[in-house]
This record gives sequence, structure tokens and C-alpha cells, in this order.
Amino acid sequence: MAAGFPTATGWSLGPLHFPTIYLDEVPMPIHVHQYPNGLVLVAESMPWVESAALAVLVRAGCAYDPADREGLAAMTCEMLQRGCGARDSRKFIEDLELLGVDISSAVSNYHVSFGGAMPAENLAATLAIFSDLVRRPMLPPDQLEDARQGCLQSVRALEDDLSSKTMQCLVRRFYAEPWGRPSQGALASVERISQSDIEADYRGLFRPNESIISVAGKIEFETLRDEIEKRFGDWRPKPSPTPRETPPMRGYQHIDCDSTQTHIGIAFPSVPFASPDYYQARAAIGVLSDGMSSRLFTEVREKRALCYSVMASCHSLRDRGSVICYSGTTTERAQETLNVMVAELRRLGDGITVEELQRLQARLKSSLIMQQESSPARARAMASEWFHLGRVQTLEELKSIVDGLNVPQINRFLAENAPREFSFVTLGARQLDLPAN
Repeated sequence: MAAGFPTATGWSLGPLHFPTIYLDEVPMPIHVHQYPNGLVLVAESMPWVESAALAVLVRAGCAYDPADREGLAAMTCEMLQRGCGARDSRKFIEDLELLGVDISSAVSNYHVSFGGAMPAENLAATLAIFSDLVRRPMLPPDQLEDARQGCLQSVRALEDDLSSKTMQCLVRRFYAEPWGRPSQGALASVERISQSDIEADYRGLFRPNESIISVAGKIEFETLRDEIEKRFGDWRPKPSPTPRETPPMRGYQHIDCDSTQTHIGIAFPSVPFASPDYYQARAAIGVLSDGMSSRLFTEVREKRALCYSVMASCHSLRDRGSVICYSGTTTERAQETLNVMVAELRRLGDGITVEELQRLQARLKSSLIMQQESSPARARAMASEWFHLGRVQTLEELKSIVDGLNVPQINRFLAENAPREFSFVTLGARQLDLPAN
């Protein structure tokens, strides 16, 4: 697994190379502005790029789906992009293309989000379209079935992707409902979603309070602040719902599958992104899994040739965290693969070495430099940090954190928080014997 620097749920990825601009040369302030309706703007100027990127996060994710309508947030997200304001579906796409906007959308537990990257001079025009997207969607009933088919295809694609299915079952088992839900929903629940469900979901959840707009690139903050006030300032706040939680299942689940492959998922508790110990935890998992010199890659794949894929990464919700591990292997080697993975997880509790940390720090600094060059990556990271931390870390601050990581500190954390209380999901022809927890 490639190295990267932390976002809220893991670490962003990036190739290793060295550009001409260095962090020490470009300290840039983070601008934050909260509007009276609760909407928060976070922005950072990157004057060395010619692009701008924005991310719009609305607190309307799949955790708010009714239990018998899982997938509703994904359907609403799809329908929002089928016309808004005075633009029908075709005009919406054409106008974005004319502005050179590379648009994206996503649904997570917490948010429905939309992103866009464009030439910096087209940012204001893009904000006008994004304002219509989240505030004045058409939600055309005649396109409901087309939207449904697209969402059903995403559900079916997951069924065919056995590694992703394993991991989604693991996350669902580890976290309390509704925080482990897959955003795609299930076939039966997506089939029963109606036009009135989508309209009610939009009316009830899309609101400025708890929403975030993040912008990075070649910007002038005061102009940007006023433009967003013009487009979003009269958006009226609404009450914030609270999802109902149930206890997590944890333990072990085996999914029978007539396959020559076995997919193994392991999860155990860790600290969330907001914890003061997060960077110690993440550095330890970096030693375990980031790069071809990492322990899992070396011990499970290289030395023993047990699997074709192995990884571990930090996963974080707002108030709880975990480490999620995966390996894909053959039926014959699955039991040994599981045993070696758990042995390596337990060995991590004994601590890491100076050499391991130095290799990780070099990779992290390279990834930081990459984030500095990418306005979309920076916009996403800032939105995520504001949601999880209530503030945004500058790249200088992140660099200082990486430089400040030290072995005694990390080993002290590991001694107090050794990997334990494992949950397992396996998918394949044979159920496996679990190591003692």
C-alpha cells in the first residue's frame, strides 16, 4: 500500500517525485469564515497554481437513510445531478464542460459531497452552478428509473468485487449501525425508493448549517467570501437530525463462496483522527503497511508468498476509529495467511525501530509535497479536517508533525494500545480457525 498523508479516514496516496516548490518557501494562511446561516467556508490560496478546486459537503450521508431505504442518499445524490436551477440534465453537463470543470460526487456516512476542479478564472461561475445543484435541484421524476438503474449497478458491482464486499461486511460488523453502512445500499432497498422518498430526503437534510465549502487554488479570499455570501447567504438553516445507533456485532463472520480465492478482513479498535494520539497510531500502521518495505508486505507476501495482496490502514469516524486490514489469497494458503497477519499485528505491540520510522517519514514528506501541488487534494483535505477537528492544519504544521514523530513516543503508544479485540470477516470456500483474541 502506498504511503500518503492523513485525511479523515485514511492517508491520501501520491507518487514519489520531487517538484521545484518546497514547503518552507510557501507558508500560506488558512482562511475560515462562518456565515450567519451556519455554512462554513475554509480556503487556502495556492498562487503558484493556475487552477482552483472546491468541495461542497452537506450533512446528508447514508447514516441518515431510513433502515428500509438504505441507498437513499446515493439516489438523492444521483438525482441532484440531473438538472438544477434553469438547467436540465444536458445543460447542466454542458455548462460545466464549457467552464472546464472536472466534477465529482460521493456519499459517505456523514455527507453527500460534490467536488470540482477548474481554471481559476472560472471559479465564480462554477460556484453559481454548484449553488443551484445543492439549493435548487430539479429532481426530475422522469429520470428516477435511470437514476435507480445506475445505483443498482453500483450495488451489483460490489457483489462482483469480492475484496470490496469483504471489507464492507467487516466495516459494517465492526461499527455500530448506521456507521458501518455501505453507501450503495442493497438491491431490495434501492428498488423500493420512490420519488417522494427522494424529495423528502432532500427537503429534510439539505441545509447550510453543518455544511462545508472548501476551496484551494489561485484565489483571493475576500472576493471568494463575498461570492459565496451572494450564492448561499440566504439559504435557510434547518434542524439537525440524530441517527439512531445500535451496538456493533464484532466477532467473526464467514461468507461462503465457491471460489479458489479467500478474502480476509481484520479490524481492531484504534483512536479517531481527532485524538491527540492519532499520528502515533498512524505512524505505527505506516510501518506495518505503507510501502514495499513494510512489515505486512515483507512477512506475508515477500518471504512466504502467501498472498497476492495485503494491507492495513487507519479508518476514522468523527468520534471513534479502527485499523482495517485485508489480504487476498488462495484457499490452500488462507489459514497460514491469517495466522501470519495476526502474528504481525501482535508483534507491532512490541514497538518499531528508528530505521522503520525514517523510511516512513521520507515517504510522508514526498506525499505532502504532492498535496501542495494539487488543489483538489488540498480542498478535500481541508474540508475533512474541518469536519473532524473543527480546524484546518497548514501544510507547515503537518510537516512539523511528521518531523516530530519519534520512536519512544510511538512505542509508548503501542505499549498502551497494542492491537487486540480483533474482528474478522472471511469470504471463500472454507471457514478459518481464529487465533485466540
